[in-house]
Amino acid sequence: MELETEPVSPTGQYFTSSVISIAVIAVLETQHPIDDSQTTSLLQNVFLPISPRFSSLMVQDKDGSKRWKKVEVKVDEHVNFPIYPQGQSTEFYDKCLSDYLSKIAMEPFPHSRPLWEIHIFKYPTRAAAGNLIFKLHHALGDGYSLMGALLSCLQRADNPAVPLTFPSLNPNQNEARAGAKTSFHGGVCRYLSKVIGTVQDFGWSLLKSSVVEDDKTPIRSGDDGVEFRPITVSTVSFSIDRVKQVKSNLNVTINDVICGVLFLGIRMYMQSMNAKQRNAEATSLVLLNTRNIGGYKTVSEMVEPEAESPWGNQFAFLHVSVPKLAAGDDDIKNPLSFVMDARKMIKRKRNSAAVVLTGKLLDTLRKWRGPEVTAKYIHSTLKNTSMTISNIMGPMERMSLSNQPIKGFYFMVVGVPQSLTITMVSYMGEMRVALGTENGLIDAPKFKSCIQKAFDLIFKAAVTDLSSITIT
Repeated sequence: MELETEPVSPTGQYFTSSVISIAVIAVLETQHPIDDSQTTSLLQNVFLPISPRFSSLMVQDKDGSKRWKKVEVKVDEHVNFPIYPQGQSTEFYDKCLSDYLSKIAMEPFPHSRPLWEIHIFKYPTRAAAGNLIFKLHHALGDGYSLMGALLSCLQRADNPAVPLTFPSLNPNQNEARAGAKTSFHGGVCRYLSKVIGTVQDFGWSLLKSSVVEDDKTPIRSGDDGVEFRPITVSTVSFSIDRVKQVKSNLNVTINDVICGVLFLGIRMYMQSMNAKQRNAEATSLVLLNTRNIGGYKTVSEMVEPEAESPWGNQFAFLHVSVPKLAAGDDDIKNPLSFVMDARKMIKRKRNSAAVVLTGKLLDTLRKWRGPEVTAKYIHSTLKNTSMTISNIMGPMERMSLSNQPIKGFYFMVVGVPQSLTITMVSYMGEMRVALGTENGLIDAPKFKSCIQKAFDLIFKAAVTDLSSITIT
């Protein structure tokens, strides 16, 4: 197929419709002041060759179908240098960076050039000496493919000749062995449970995507056009070793622990802002990657054209209700219940076929009603819920860009019709959680503090006080 006739993926068309436009902002924090002398060379020789989509415009045919059209890229048009007064405090530049991220989050991509930008913030903040900001439209690919593209520009800081490595994504081996030993009777019961769960989950997903909305709460305004409002992006980090301690003591997964922390922190924040709404209905969309992979490969394998489904948008979502605080539990007497509740819900929903049926529904809508109608359905699905949670595995070794060490990095999904977006990425033994919060509704510093306190409570209960806790 000629490049000029390469069609835009169905999800890519949804994300560039008249009702929704979603992008990803990735921030690389540099350890030393940024040397931008090789920017043009790196973009031309390393970044652009990764995928033809970085050198293509999205155009629309007379019949309404969209495709990628190869164009000549003027790299300088994609690179931006925000300018601020010199010699200010790191706190001043923290505020500048926050405002700048909010600004570019709201700005649409020009239709006259490929859908990516780079912003070079050359001022020292409390977290880093400088910040490299990539803004990529989600139509270019999902988190897996965009991560591969971003990391293709980077090398291991200790040895550039050795590829970066990633944590394993293999399922819990104990659960797999237990499932293999299940009796015939147990298998029948599990099958029936899966059928019932599928009906419940798919039916609930349909209702949540059409007529049933979450309550308006301190984390959800529920207003039309919320995706066009300014946001604050803040981050909090957790030691993966500490997360693994909780994981091992409770015999759960890392995702169970993190989701439990987030859910508890959300309820604590809601309680602190409006005690009457502390247990109001709140639903999260937990995003799943649907590739049939056992884990991230080396960067070269991730972007290899012959690799299995290297590009496109291949993910699905689960509707997961945020667990509620127990009656009279103002002091959070059993924080571990949030981890266990998160585990039960996510495990049950992953084992149902609702995710597959939802994908079939979207495909059917697209074929019979077109991508615009499907995009409206996705927009409604997002708007009717309170938040989206997504997670990407990052490299275990320190990265560098053109011999400039990367101290840390995080990403945020923007353009989503929700007041709260949460993303997570692991890097060098830390789990970096980014919080995208609607300005004027969510108190970003207080919300961040509640998430940190929730982790401290869960860690203390799981590692220090586990013997005195009853897990149900």
